[in-house]
Amino acid sequence: MNNTVSQILRFIIVLLLQVFICNYINLFGFATPALYLLALFLLPLELPLSVQYLIGFASGLFVDMFTHTLGVNALACVLFMFVRPYFVKALNGRKTSETTDRPIPGIKDFKWLITYVTILTLLHQALVIGIEVASFKNFGHTLLTIVANTILTAFVILCTEYIFFPVKGKS
Repeated sequence: MNNTVSQILRFIIVLLLQVFICNYINLFGFATPALYLLALFLLPLELPLSVQYLIGFASGLFVDMFTHTLGVNALACVLFMFVRPYFVKALNGRKTSETTDRPIPGIKDFKWLITYVTILTLLHQALVIGIEVASFKNFGHTLLTIVANTILTAFVILCTEYIFFPVKGKS
């Protein structure tokens, strides 16, 4: 199957899993995984930035339609897509054309992947939950929700990557 078609199919499946399954998971009363971020993490970095922003906005808006959050996820996804290339450059530590590498197991090591997924997920979750709450009244609970959502989402995304992109054995 064509790589573009498989990426579009994966994107649609992940979005549908998010709105029909993950949005109804409420672990410990406040942690909900944002699995749809996986589709954004796996987008090719060589796509034009305008296309990345459009895809981020559309996927966030799609999730917003099912969660009734009025553009909060769309905003967080556009910011996510804006920060992602700079963060990848910072993680790579050099200004080579390594930005074309795919962030999957076997191509990137576990430390790189966990840093990439955790920091960008934390940014996304902090923005989404911060805007939804829009108050410092229960700051401790809000912070706990951000951390719990980040940990749960990063765990689910990393597990999914290792299941669907297994590391090949070294010969």
